[in-house]
Amino acid sequence: MQDDKNKVEALLFITGKFLSLDEVSRMSGLASKGYLKDLLISLQEEYKNRSCSLSLVEEGDKWKLAVRKEYISLSQSLLTDSEMDKSTQETLAVIAYKSPVYQSDIIKIRGNGAYDHIKNLKELGLIVSEKSGRTAILKLTPQFYDYFDIAEEALKKEFSKLDALDGEVSSSELGKAMQTLFG
Repeated sequence: MQDDKNKVEALLFITGKFLSLDEVSRMSGLASKGYLKDLLISLQEEYKNRSCSLSLVEEGDKWKLAVRKEYISLSQSLLTDSEMDKSTQETLAVIAYKSPVYQSDIIKIRGNGAYDHIKNLKELGLIVSEKSGRTAILKLTPQFYDYFDIAEEALKKEFSKLDALDGEVSSSELGKAMQTLFG
């Protein structure tokens, strides 16, 4: 059993994303989904009892090895330092808030510098674009949700709090909301 548990743990670590029981079964070669579910629950309990920075997260029928919430700020500072400056983060926040959204609307809100932000976000695999007339429609990718370790429903719930406020939501307010969610 320990060897199977180690296989599943390694698989979750290597993929770094949410996997369904079917995917874990196929990738690990463990056919019994009942046995596999028991392994995952046992592994999840071990992570809860360990004094470490990782946890095994279950969302619906999917599982992911993730950084515990109290250590997420470390990954956020790495993201800020290496991949995305504040302006790009704010552009991503606007895209996340309005997704799906026309690229032309993002440019109106964020200015011409957003073209570079959008290019960078597409290279990172966080958004995709589909041609639509003379513009493009921008959408979040599954990789966005995996990267920031958040469910689509949780993101929508957080942004719905902003919708309840009177007036227009600024990109900096969206950026603050994303910071709350992600670190």
